[in-house]
Amino acid sequence: MAPKQGKFCANHKPSIGVKAWRCIEATSLVSMWGTKMRFHVCLAALAASAAVASPAFAQQVFPSDTAQATARGVVLQQHSLINQSNLDFGIVTTDGVNSGSVTIAANAGGTRASTGGVTLLPSTSSSARFDGLAAPLETVVLTLAPPVGNVLQDAAGDQITVNSMSVDAAGLTRAANSIGNFTVYVGGDFGLTATQPAGVYSADFQLTAEYQ
Repeated sequence: MAPKQGKFCANHKPSIGVKAWRCIEATSLVSMWGTKMRFHVCLAALAASAAVASPAFAQQVFPSDTAQATARGVVLQQHSLINQSNLDFGIVTTDGVNSGSVTIAANAGGTRASTGGVTLLPSTSSSARFDGLAAPLETVVLTLAPPVGNVLQDAAGDQITVNSMSVDAAGLTRAANSIGNFTVYVGGDFGLTATQPAGVYSADFQLTAEYQ
């Protein structure tokens, strides 16, 4: 029955009854395809909504804070301690009767003096001098270690006693100057017997600087 109505619609001028059928057909098509059409319309609306909303999310400004700090560090120049002159009490002699001593002051002048049966003879003498390099105004702690056994010795094995050794008036703890330099003088007191054998006496001692 329906095909005839469709054919009638195609070949004749529509009548009221045909129009009514066409209206029914249209309604039927909408009813038939309505769900799918609505689904596509909803997807399209959702896509359009996303397209409109995306830029808004991308441009959203969140609260923020900014703080500034400084990256810094200190590079120290190389530390050093160099011996510039040795501790030398020069040339002395003994009277053969009395023991005595010879001393060298722990200062730049290295003042020389003697006691007992020791006589000072014209010669060059000096305190030991050490020049150091530290960081500007850095604290320097010194340690003075006398010769092993506290003696000087000549090639024959004869010995002179090291009574004492000391650093200058600045003491064992001092500060480097504004450019990091410091100087240390070391003096000593040496004991000779009345019949001290002739010879060239020597021994090593150590000065250590710790930087704090």
